[in-house]
Formats: sequence, structure tokens, C-alpha cells
Amino acid sequence: MNPFFSIIVPCCDVAPYLRECLDSVTRQPFADWECLLGVETSKDSTEEIAREYAARDPRFKVFTGPRSGSCSVPRNRGIDMATGEYIIFLDGDDTIVEGSLQKLHDKIAARPGADLYPCAIQAHNDTTGEDEELRDNYPPDFDGELTGPEATLAISARLRHPEPMMQLTVCRRDFIVAHDLKCIPGISGQDREFSPRALYFARRVIPLHERFYLYRKRSDSVMRAINAKRKLHDEALIHKSLFSFHARVSGSREFDRRLTACWCRSWISWVFYTWFAPRRMASTPRAIRCETMGTLFSDGFGDFNLLLKSASMPMRIAGWWCRTFAATPCLRFAAELFFRLYFSMSKNRANKRRP
Repeated sequence: MNPFFSIIVPCCDVAPYLRECLDSVTRQPFADWECLLGVETSKDSTEEIAREYAARDPRFKVFTGPRSGSCSVPRNRGIDMATGEYIIFLDGDDTIVEGSLQKLHDKIAARPGADLYPCAIQAHNDTTGEDEELRDNYPPDFDGELTGPEATLAISARLRHPEPMMQLTVCRRDFIVAHDLKCIPGISGQDREFSPRALYFARRVIPLHERFYLYRKRSDSVMRAINAKRKLHDEALIHKSLFSFHARVSGSREFDRRLTACWCRSWISWVFYTWFAPRRMASTPRAIRCETMGTLFSDGFGDFNLLLKSASMPMRIAGWWCRTFAATPCLRFAAELFFRLYFSMSKNRANKRRP
């Protein structure tokens, strides 16, 4: 009989944290789970620890692979291997709250069949030892259910960027498989590319508000170690994929046109911030920003322009300067001057809105 939960755990160079992570699973009173440990070639004893747990408990299954640079590949392989009814994504340096699997099971069993069950994450600062913000993308008193597009709009109204962490949501496996929802291999920040697509296809989203995931904020994490060129390259692949996704789905008859405006505000403003925020321009050489923006627009500007059509006039003008920076070397300095003014005016507008 298949387990209720498949817990997918990417593991690479997490030996100092992996026992705590896996103990948080084994100590759960709810026992109907499998845990798939995707171990990539590590410089420490990560694989030995993973195999130790698998030797003691057959619910742990280890699969290995070379270093890929992110959680994407082991998550994708874990999805292919999963046999559980629902999938939980757990990173090898994080933990889950004691007793939370039983609570999740009971809440899902009471309202079965949804594609996505968003929960809450408690962030913990590993340097200070203190708990920080509790992340829940939905109003705590909301007890209904939403379609995926409705959920996207609801998150955007609260947080501006409707791209929740993958670990925040319990996903129905058959839904993930039916829509071939996978991460782009090798990129960091893959949540922001995966989550909008998952939300779009979901027919039923039921927020559970359950605080089940403890997210460790590490000063030595992989995300913090990524250099500027790699970060911008990954951002380029993420947004190229998202712009292409919008172009594919927005032509369907049932497409909710409000999503275009929502995605435009989030994704295009993120591009402006990533390549042209004053601190970014000061810290990252123009050559790197040019090269990575070339990756973003390697297939032309068509998908970008399609999304930009729903933008405000100031954003459309900024979009024109973004394209100019990418395509016209002699005007790149002028484009940077424009964005210094653009961000200065945006900051002034934000200050005026504050009480």
C-alpha cells in the first residue's frame, strides 16, 4: 500500500544538519510516509548519514547523483520516484515541527482531493538562534478554498510577489505528475519559477495555515555563496521561462486576464530590480549584466512585450529602456541613468504612501 506522504529531501554538504532534519521525520507520531533522500556528491559525510538512516528504516530511500548546483535535480528525481498520495519538499538543513504530519494528515483527510495545501513556515536564524517571521501567504482566518488563479491573486494582494516557497505547500502527487511540474535543473531560486505554474494549474487550493516547517536561515547557505554572475544567469533563466509560460497559457479561452496584470507587476518589476537597482548596478559590472540579460532575451523580446502590454505607462517606459539596454550598446549608459531616476521616483512614491 502506498504511503500517505512522500517527503523529498535534497542533500548536498549538509552533514552538520542532516541528522536533525531526518530525526524530525522519524520522531513524527504519524508513520505513514516515505522519505526520498536525493544525495548529490558532497565534500562531507552527507551520503554516509543518509545511508545510515536508510539502513535502519526502509521508509528512507537514497538515490545519488553528481553535484548539480541546486535542489532542482534531486527534487525532480524525487517526484519521479514518489509513491505517496501527497508530496512534501524538505531541504536537508531544515526540519519539520513535531507532530505536524498527523495534523496535516487530519486536515487533508477532512477536505481531501485538493491539488495544493499551503501551510506556514517558521524561519529560524541560525546565527542569532532566534525565530523570525512566520510565513503564511493567506489571511489566518481564511477557511475556504480557491482556484489556483484566485490563490495567485490573493497572494499578490498580500505580498506583491505570488511565488511561495515550494516547501510551504503540500502537493497532491497525481496533480504534479499530470502537469509535469518540474524545476529547471541547476538553478537557484527555483521556487519562483515552479510555484506560479503550479498555482496556475491547480483547480483546488485549500490553505491549512499549519505551522509545520522550520526553515533554517544560514550564513553559509548555498544561496548566499552564489556569485553575482551565477545569480543573474539563474534569474535570467527563471524569467525567460515565466515569460514563455505566460505567452503559452494566456491564449487559452479560459485564461483569467487578471493574471497577466498580476504577473506583469511581479515578474517585470523583479527584472528591473535585479538588473538595474542602484545597488545592483554599483556592485555588478555592466558586462555581467549585459551578458546575463542576453540570456534572458536570447529568443527575442516577444514574450516580454506580450506581458508588458498590461503594465502601467511608467513600467512600459522602463520596459523600453530595458530592451534598449539589452539591444543597443551605445545607449546602455543612458538606460542606467533612466533607471537611477526610475528607482528614485519609486522610492519617493513609496515614502509618500507611508502614514
